[in-house]
Amino acid sequence: MRKKVRVLIVDDSASVRQTLTNVLQSDPDIEVIGTAGDPFMAAKRIQEEIPDVITLDVEMPRMDGITFLRKLMSQRPIPVVMCSSLTEAGTETLMQALEAGAVDVVLKPKIGAADYLAEQASHICDVVKAASHARPGVRRRGLGNGSPSEAPPEKLTADAVLPPPSGRAMAKTTEMVVCVGASTGGTEALREMLEALPANSPGIVIVQHMPEKFTAAFARRLDGLCAMEIKEAEDGDTVLRGHVLIAPGGGSHTVLERQGARYYVSVRQGPLVSRHRPSVDVLFRSAARAAGGNAMGVIMTGMGDDGARGMLEMHAAGAYTIAQDEATSVVFGMPKEAIAHGGVNRVVPLGSIAAEIIAADKRR
Repeated sequence: MRKKVRVLIVDDSASVRQTLTNVLQSDPDIEVIGTAGDPFMAAKRIQEEIPDVITLDVEMPRMDGITFLRKLMSQRPIPVVMCSSLTEAGTETLMQALEAGAVDVVLKPKIGAADYLAEQASHICDVVKAASHARPGVRRRGLGNGSPSEAPPEKLTADAVLPPPSGRAMAKTTEMVVCVGASTGGTEALREMLEALPANSPGIVIVQHMPEKFTAAFARRLDGLCAMEIKEAEDGDTVLRGHVLIAPGGGSHTVLERQGARYYVSVRQGPLVSRHRPSVDVLFRSAARAAGGNAMGVIMTGMGDDGARGMLEMHAAGAYTIAQDEATSVVFGMPKEAIAHGGVNRVVPLGSIAAEIIAADKRR
């Protein structure tokens, strides 16, 4: 029999604890080993039995969730999924949680949280199971899936948004554009990569699986840390040297388009692709269609296989493609699948990705 993922739920709301227990126990691969109303009770429970994953509220009595998370990561790293309300202030707080070591985020409204969590059952179970594969001791910080509340019965491909690229690769005639895909563990991996790039680096478009509103806070945080200018992508934004566009989370796909020698992004509606929106497969396919050999593809830490097919299409169109290696990935799912599909030129550690981008730009 397959080993179940053992979960400890930490939340000061009794109704949320009960609802999360019911939601998680509905999945045959998950077992709730206990609940706690505050971090002190949680610490006592962990001494009795170490869970595979902890779901952790932010606002709790006696000690807030962020403080508890930092203490936990410094003493005994365990994959943690933060559970908090979606507010502007909340996005900034949860960015601190990701920096402190949280693997993923589950959102809940301030009113009707129990009903909302019940509706999101399949997504919550997926997030918890993905978190169980994370290795907190490697690159423990990250954010995983978007919000697949409308997940279809079958997994759609990029065909649902864009037709496949034409068979002939585009000549290398314009500026290089870099397209990046990441998921679980990606927030801190992207920070490290982007901090290492100089201000005149080629234009970059990123899909990081994130819930709605979080990408704007994420982009602001990175913009304050990095030499390149970084913002959340808006429909029609031009892809420029020295600039990074991060696909908005939750409700749309981000597509690379070309008009003459100008690249820009289109932010459009569409179904979930590879169970995500935005989808890395959609971005990568659009890069194969619009940029061909003028593009570079980078796939980084993350659960699942989003981006694997799109990277193969980029590779076939003449793009240079790299994948983050297993040793530096929080979850070696997306890079592994891209490698298995045959679309990766090189596999490199996280610390070498920026150098690969700079070298590829110089070769042009």
